[in-house]
Amino acid sequence: MDTGLRERVVMVTGGSSGIGAATAVAFAREGAKIAITYHRREDAAREVAAAIAAAGGEPFLTPMDLRDLPSAQRAVDDVLARWGRVDVLVANAVHWGADAPDPTTRFEDVPMSAWLAMVDANLVGAAATVRAALPGMRARGWGRIVLISSSVADEGLPGPGPYGAAKAGLHGMARALAWEGGRDGILVNVVAPGFTLTERAPDFPQAIIDKLAAGVPTRRLSDPEDVARLVVFLGSAANGNLTGELVREGSSAARSGHVV
Repeated sequence: MDTGLRERVVMVTGGSSGIGAATAVAFAREGAKIAITYHRREDAAREVAAAIAAAGGEPFLTPMDLRDLPSAQRAVDDVLARWGRVDVLVANAVHWGADAPDPTTRFEDVPMSAWLAMVDANLVGAAATVRAALPGMRARGWGRIVLISSSVADEGLPGPGPYGAAKAGLHGMARALAWEGGRDGILVNVVAPGFTLTERAPDFPQAIIDKLAAGVPTRRLSDPEDVARLVVFLGSAANGNLTGELVREGSSAARSGHVV
C-alpha cells in the first residue's frame, strides 16, 4: 500500500513522548519530513528527533504551549519557514491540568476555572493549531488532519468531566471541518485511544492493566505503535475518502476501572 508520504511535511504536536513520539517515528518510516512540538521537555524531543532521523525522516523541533494560543500559530509558522508547507497535522498535544483528576469530586464541585483551563487548552488549543495549518492545505488542494481524542470522551470517568468534554468536542470540530474541508481535498478524522501502554503505564498496578486487557477482544492493550499505525493511515494518501469519523482504537474496548 502506497501511503504517498515521501517528502510530505507532517506536523505532530506533543511529539516528545508516548503516542506522539511513536506517531512521528512511524511517519518518518514512510520518508516524510517530521516537525514535532514540545512544551517543557526539549531533551526528550531531541531524543525523538534522533529516532526520526534513524527511521529515515528529516526532523524539526519547535516549542508550543496549548495554554498560549498564539504559540500554535508560531509553531506552524516555524514549520512553514523551514519547509514551506504543512501537509499533515496530527493534533496530539494534551494539557492534563495541574492536578490528577479526583474521582471523588462531584461534578458541581469542580471549579469553573478548571473547566475553562481544560477546554481552552484541549479544544480551543487544538482548534488554533488547525486554524493555522488550514490555509496552506486549502491553497494546495490536499491535506490530512488527525485529532487525538480519548475513550474518556465516549465512556466518561468520575472526576475528569472537563477533560472528557474537551476531548468530545474534537469530534464535533472534525465533523464541521470534514464538510468544509472536503471540497478542498482535506480529510479530517479523530482517533480515540483507550488505555495505552505508554511510558506512564508502569505507574499503574499490573492487576489493573490485566483487568483492562481482559475487556479487549484481543486480550491485550495497545501500545503507542498500534495507535501510530492507525494515525499514519488516516494521515496518508492511502486514506482516499474517509473523513469526519471517530475511530475507536482497540484499547478503547477496555472499560475503565470504575466499570470493570
